[in-house]
Amino acid sequence: MEFLLEPLEYEFFRHGLLAALMVGSLCGLIGVYVILRGMSYVGHGLSHAAFGGAVVGFTLNFNFYAGAGAMGLLAALLINRITKTGKIKSDAAIGIVTTAMFALGVIIISQARNFNQNFEAALFGNILGITDKDLLVIGLVTASTITMMFFLYRPMLFSTFDNEAARVFGIRTGIVQLIFSLLLTLSIIASMNVVGVTMIAATLIAPAVTARMLTDCFSRMLIYSTAIGAVTGVAGMYLSYIFNAASGATIVLFGALLFCMAAFYKLVQEKRMLQTTVHRHGNLVHSHPHDPVHVMQDPVQDNSVPHPEQAGQKGGQARLN
Repeated sequence: MEFLLEPLEYEFFRHGLLAALMVGSLCGLIGVYVILRGMSYVGHGLSHAAFGGAVVGFTLNFNFYAGAGAMGLLAALLINRITKTGKIKSDAAIGIVTTAMFALGVIIISQARNFNQNFEAALFGNILGITDKDLLVIGLVTASTITMMFFLYRPMLFSTFDNEAARVFGIRTGIVQLIFSLLLTLSIIASMNVVGVTMIAATLIAPAVTARMLTDCFSRMLIYSTAIGAVTGVAGMYLSYIFNAASGATIVLFGALLFCMAAFYKLVQEKRMLQTTVHRHGNLVHSHPHDPVHVMQDPVQDNSVPHPEQAGQKGGQARLN
């Protein structure tokens, strides 16, 4: 127990550990909706847009979070608007909008000769430099996201799997999408100083995909992903202290390790299920393989929601990237 208690003597580690716990849980929760909506690339893109907004904010003497939040939300709204007609796919819109905003920040830095602000923390993360103000922002975003996800659980679930049917049943899918975009943007901004722009996408995706390997039930997937994100953040912080490595990178690598372990477990499980089973019908003996059928259970109804990876089903089939 001594090696667990020793780092807690330092205030910067306690701040970083609390930030990693909250950010890990936050990203794990919202990451489930990200992967099931087929939006894995959007986290990476919005983080770049938020970086451009942070640069613009500093140039105009705005707060870091105000500039990053405004630009990130603007990027999310533009992406939704561009893809609304269906002529342009979301990955193309994300690539155009977010990269342009990131480029705007780079140009401002290169043109402002007296620009002395260091954005290395925003790019690569600086969890050991987390302040009380950062913890307050992360805490507010985490609490707000959990609260909104709780009250909008059914509309979020319905619109994630079948957006057209959700609209028919009276769910205002446009409002739901707007709220989700806002929560995702806030989550990315709150995570920037912890893992950095370059690694936010992995923090969002890894816990959710790992949880997807372990369960076919949507509600359990939310719980597993949130827990995995929290464990990843805490374990990554301790490992970074032990090996004297960058905290953000260590958190991401530990999350990737958990994913590999879950993938191996899933592979072993499927091989067992695919083993040939011998059946006897009187004097007749025959054998055939048993192929597992994946169905993601809808915790709201007794019916089941089709698994996101099943092809050929119309409506709301969110694929994992």
